[in-house]
Amino acid sequence: MLNARSIEAGGSGIAARSYDSSLGCWATKVQPGEFYITVAHPEEAITTVLGSCVAACIRDPEAAIGGMNHFMLPEETPHGRGDWRDAVGLATRYGSYAMESLINGLLKLGARRERLEVKLFGGGQVLDVDMPVGQRNVEFARRWLLTEGLRVVAQDVGGKSPRRIIYFPATGMVKVKQLRPVESREVLSSERRYLGDVAARPLVGEIELFRD
Repeated sequence: MLNARSIEAGGSGIAARSYDSSLGCWATKVQPGEFYITVAHPEEAITTVLGSCVAACIRDPEAAIGGMNHFMLPEETPHGRGDWRDAVGLATRYGSYAMESLINGLLKLGARRERLEVKLFGGGQVLDVDMPVGQRNVEFARRWLLTEGLRVVAQDVGGKSPRRIIYFPATGMVKVKQLRPVESREVLSSERRYLGDVAARPLVGEIELFRD
């Protein structure tokens, strides 16, 4: 098991892991800007709550290794072109870093790239902003995965409601719950803070995708 780590270069944090009596197992909550990887155990779940953010749940079913990330693309600077292929764009670099951090961690623990299965969630249009934040996050993730030749076996994206995601990496099963309005307000507040934090704290390093 790895502790949840911040996607921002050099950052790290301790996983919010506790026993969830409603699930009957240990559960680790992944916060915005984090990823978490585990050598999958039948009695372990990874959870998160998504509004406009996107989470990729990725596992190697044979090696029983799985993980989840949770990220949102920052807004482009006035000098950014907004093209997902623009390697100098902050959004592209950040999104790539978020995906590569998770996949590299899986491969280093023994997962095989050709066996990876991906499930994609989130990207709702829930923030009260002009830019289609959720759609932009989903489009980036899909394009990135397509370029890297990774297969998406399931997805639940878009819409206008936040979601709670419960991922069981040992089996690949995912439970998705649409949140009520009272729960949605807390999600929106958290994502607004996160979007502001990401814009104010750009990446300070790069990583290269590990090839097994």
